[in-house]
Amino acid sequence: MADPMKIRANLAGDTTEVKVLMSHEMETGQRKDAQGKVIPAWFIQNVTATWNGKTVLSAEWGPAIAKNPFLSFRFKGGARGDKVQVNWVDNRGDKRSDEATIA
Repeated sequence: MADPMKIRANLAGDTTEVKVLMSHEMETGQRKDAQGKVIPAWFIQNVTATWNGKTVLSAEWGPAIAKNPFLSFRFKGGARGDKVQVNWVDNRGDKRSDEATIA
């Protein structure tokens, strides 16, 4: 399993801003190793974020996303102390789920 995500969620007026740093190698499947063999594709395919059980972000990614991707988004609503949960699934079936408290 990958390292924990670093998540910050801050309230600004009636909008919550969420910043996420994910730890993942994100291989495209186009690079070759030192022996000339193709390194298999390995990338995050689906990302979802929920707040109080309600989906506030749903994204489908591909191999063009950079290693250790950074994601930033905003949504209407949220209150200090509420939880925001971010989940991802990669093309090998590995999963990661972490949460942060809105400050």
